Amino acid sequence: MYEREDSPVLDALIYSDMTTGPAGQSFDFDGRIDEILERYEPGSEVHTAISKARPYLSAAVERTRARLSDQPM
Repeated sequence: MYEREDSPVLDALIYSDMTTGPAGQSFDFDGRIDEILERYEPGSEVHTAISKARPYLSAAVERTRARLSDQPM
């Protein structure tokens, strides 16, 4: 078993992945999850992993949004 890193950098990477589609298009989090789940059939490794990780991924996206909103422009 491995230990997952918890850091702002990991959250930012997850945010980038969960708000950008395969062709570089912008998505909101729910739209990106839907897009992934539509591409991979239920029971596939990706579909299962994304479904299970959804709460963790959502929290990382929200933490990054909060960090970005706290940053001075």
